[in-house]
Amino acid sequence: MDSRQRVLTTLSHVEPDQVPIDFGSSPTTGIHASCVAALREYYGLERVPVKIHEPYQMLGLVEDDLKDAMGIDVEGVGRRETMFGFRNENWKPWRTPDGLEVQVPEKFLTTVDAEENVYIYPQGDLSVPPSAKMPAGGYFFDSIIRQPPIVEGEMKPEDNLEEFFLLSEEAVEEIEWDVRKAAIGKRALVANFGGTGFGDIALVPGPSLKNPRGIRDVTEWYISTSARRDYIHEVFDRQCKIALQNLSRIHDRVGELVDIIFVCGTDFGTQSSAFCSDRTFRELWFPYYKRINDWIHTNTGWKTFKHSCGSVERFLHSFIECGFDILNPVQCSAAHMEPDSLKNRYGDRLVFWGGGVDTQKTLPFGTPHEVREEVLSRCEVFAKGGGFVFNSIHNLQARTPVRNIVAMIDAVNEFNGRE
Repeated sequence: MDSRQRVLTTLSHVEPDQVPIDFGSSPTTGIHASCVAALREYYGLERVPVKIHEPYQMLGLVEDDLKDAMGIDVEGVGRRETMFGFRNENWKPWRTPDGLEVQVPEKFLTTVDAEENVYIYPQGDLSVPPSAKMPAGGYFFDSIIRQPPIVEGEMKPEDNLEEFFLLSEEAVEEIEWDVRKAAIGKRALVANFGGTGFGDIALVPGPSLKNPRGIRDVTEWYISTSARRDYIHEVFDRQCKIALQNLSRIHDRVGELVDIIFVCGTDFGTQSSAFCSDRTFRELWFPYYKRINDWIHTNTGWKTFKHSCGSVERFLHSFIECGFDILNPVQCSAAHMEPDSLKNRYGDRLVFWGGGVDTQKTLPFGTPHEVREEVLSRCEVFAKGGGFVFNSIHNLQARTPVRNIVAMIDAVNEFNGRE
């Protein structure tokens, strides 16, 4: 099988010739730029500065030569705009606080305060307040809350929809161009077109907006899911209508070149519990995810990708019922997320995209032997009967030892019977 055949086979819950591997196709299966640089050096690849294509999490672009070296079976494509509202274009040199020479987009503009905190600005506009901060000694950005005063009775749902809009014809043409370019190879294609992440906490603060309006404080947003539920429904309903129009226009251009669509990264789980009950999920989020997934499954052959960290076992029946095909990152370290139980109970209905190794303890702090043992164990459980794409539990984080990352890849190759 080639890479695309391998992924499509496992998506059909049929065991492929080998467990497919993904790193770099989405904002939740990526690699921190420092690790990309270390991997390029380890594999003896051309020494070029890594491109920061997702500046919020400081994810590095995984170029084709590194994909080949790691045996990656998946290609990613997304919008050209970053989460901070500037485009990935006109690359320039930048030095990370820990001294790594990288490349960043032209509008990646930062300032540094006396405590060495790094600030980044929406749409690259230094005349407005920054929208995120990389704390001194940190490796990625955190959103800065810029909550305007809330006046009950005067709130307008459209204020929380400023970043969701009908794409211009030029934007749709760019998406078509990028999809067609990405589809030239033989890897499976994951697309992230944006606009379908209802209440994604990474997006609620409006990091791309110069002067965000509406409910932009994360705490206030969670309060509003209970206290202002009619308002949230109105936001989600309008957002859903916009998203469906955009998806229809995109599909008219790209058709079945896309294999998987990243629908949302909205988190519902914590390490030991959840942000809400399943009943609340079904009342507030379920209708909109179902509309999106139903449209996709009725009109396309795309598989739908749901990311949620944490202990989400309580939601899995609902995720399946509202139409999600894929679960990521499969956080096996969270409560009630034991691999055997997940595979036995849901493995015929959900594809597990992740769960291959723990990025909280084993990968960053274990030995290569411990990494190998965990990877082999997870592959043994999840790969049976298909329905598994190997990825770590969320992105590979900064300062993860390269020897452990290589041990992870080597262990998957060992499981697959490759030397």
